[in-house]
Amino acid sequence: MRKILVLACSAILMGSTLAALAQGTAPQSVTRIVLPPVPKALLPSDFAGWTAASAPKKLTDAALADSANAAALKEYDFSDAELGEYKREGETLSVRALRFHDASGAYGAYSFYRQNGWPKEQIGAGATSNHNRVLFWLGNAVVDATFSHISAMSGSELRELATGMPQPDGGKASTPPILSNLPKTNLDGQTAHYAVGPASYSGAGGVLPTDLVGFDRGAEAVTASYSLHSGPATLTIIDYPTPQMAAAQETKIRAYIDACKHADKQAQAGWSKGLQDSDLVSLEVKRSGPLVALVSGDAVPDESHKLLAAVHFEADLTAMQQPPENDVLKTGKLLLGIAVLVLIVCGISLFLGIFFGGFRAFYRKSRGLPASSMFDEEFIRLDLRK
Repeated sequence: MRKILVLACSAILMGSTLAALAQGTAPQSVTRIVLPPVPKALLPSDFAGWTAASAPKKLTDAALADSANAAALKEYDFSDAELGEYKREGETLSVRALRFHDASGAYGAYSFYRQNGWPKEQIGAGATSNHNRVLFWLGNAVVDATFSHISAMSGSELRELATGMPQPDGGKASTPPILSNLPKTNLDGQTAHYAVGPASYSGAGGVLPTDLVGFDRGAEAVTASYSLHSGPATLTIIDYPTPQMAAAQETKIRAYIDACKHADKQAQAGWSKGLQDSDLVSLEVKRSGPLVALVSGDAVPDESHKLLAAVHFEADLTAMQQPPENDVLKTGKLLLGIAVLVLIVCGISLFLGIFFGGFRAFYRKSRGLPASSMFDEEFIRLDLRK
């Protein structure tokens, strides 16, 4: 038993020593300053035969990039911009490239600048044109190009420009998820406007008052036009962080719509153009999860109701990434391992003690001796022979 106690004490002392060494040698937290990478240039010095008259001008102030719409650009999380002037055989091309934090901001800015009725073009992720002006977006950037003379090759020239533009990685390349909630039937895709704040919403022709949407609560909205049989309709979808927020805001929006239906001509003068052009009988509000949808326009109530019924929220469960292990967690795992090692050593010592001690006791009992040798009489034998 003395040997067992010695082994157990040795194991405990060894575990304590290892724990002390682990605490003493644990890596100290070091504050590292990581500088953000320098963004790649948006505009090249030349492309498709166009040569820059001078180096593209770089801007980081939204007011300098577009003073009239600086507030909307900031809502879309504006990052920087480049302005370039190109020449080719007596013709000129002015290019303004706007970069945002992610692709959602770029799409939002593109939908903000694009006007309803502009034809669709095949450039980048989405494009439109208006006479000699071409607007397209790709990744987290929006390009606004104005030709002195438009030609049949202008589209291919801008496609070559888009090919060399830098692209974002990971989640920054994702478009706004709210767009997937727009019903596809009878949708005019060139009329969708994505907004994340009062300036971007009202500037793109939002139907509701901006303070009623609830952008201060983290809401985002998308507005799109539909060509129904009885007339045009406008669908507004507002996405809130939680269904509870959506329910509270739906009550306010529904009360506002009910007040609109009973308002007089004087009150209607302060409405948005979308409400003024709407058939008040067709106005309808619906909530689905965190989404609040509103139908306005000049369609009959039955078609407006069917369009609104097509909006429904589907929960998408995704696995959350586990955080990496820190020093405290690593130290805790080390101490737990030491404790398990001590218990294993103690168990092995106890097993060996019982095994060898029991075998020895069995051997003595088989010879007619006591199990323990502590009862043996000790004597000295002298062999005195002559």
